[in-house]
Amino acid sequence: MEYLFTYGTLQDLQVQHYIFGRGLTGVPDALLGFNKMENAVYGRYPLVLQTKNLEDKVSGMVYEVTEEDLRKADIYETTAYKREKFPLESGSSAWVYIENSK
Repeated sequence: MEYLFTYGTLQDLQVQHYIFGRGLTGVPDALLGFNKMENAVYGRYPLVLQTKNLEDKVSGMVYEVTEEDLRKADIYETTAYKREKFPLESGSSAWVYIENSK
């Protein structure tokens, strides 16, 4: 199993059913060293930006997902985002969608 940290639309139950075919069960956590910008992608979707200041944090949810779930989420997130693994406030690590600056 893998872990996916979400801070935007992937927390929405309807979006989860659309992408994964089911609702996900998650736990609250936080991404340290990041700030969240609302309406940053396509003027509609949020984005987290790394500050490297551990006092900055973004609250969200962590979901246990499969490799297939991650592939589906990659398609949903488009090339506007890329997926990287980061440590969380809880001490675990999770995949996070960040800006794809390519």
